[in-house]
Amino acid sequence: MTAMQMKLELIPLPVSDVDRAIAFYADKLGFNKDVDVQPSEGVRVVQLTPEGSSCSVGFGTGLDVYAGEPGSVRGLHLVVDDIAKARADLIDRGVEISEIHDFGGGVKGAHFSDPDGNTLELQEMAWRKGAAY
Repeated sequence: MTAMQMKLELIPLPVSDVDRAIAFYADKLGFNKDVDVQPSEGVRVVQLTPEGSSCSVGFGTGLDVYAGEPGSVRGLHLVVDDIAKARADLIDRGVEISEIHDFGGGVKGAHFSDPDGNTLELQEMAWRKGAAY
């Protein structure tokens, strides 16, 4: 039996204020705002994607997919080539982020939260760098 190919496209994030979340993910993290539409009364759909990623985050109003408790998502991983540089860039953009932790085996991480308390982790993995990655 051949495995069906699937690609993870979108991770919905529960947020309390859509515009504040856009400001954080677009302005502070530098994600590209791909979608911001209001297809019907009371419905807003927003999708943002980190540069170079094929998976996006989304949030909005008026749909069950956005009805979770704001701040309840834990540990979204943002993989970077150089964690020290990425961390410094986020600090320059006003993001409060932890010190870098060395988890061993070539894995380093630093964590932070969005304005609602959803948590994210910068992660560098020594074997996942460069063009081959």
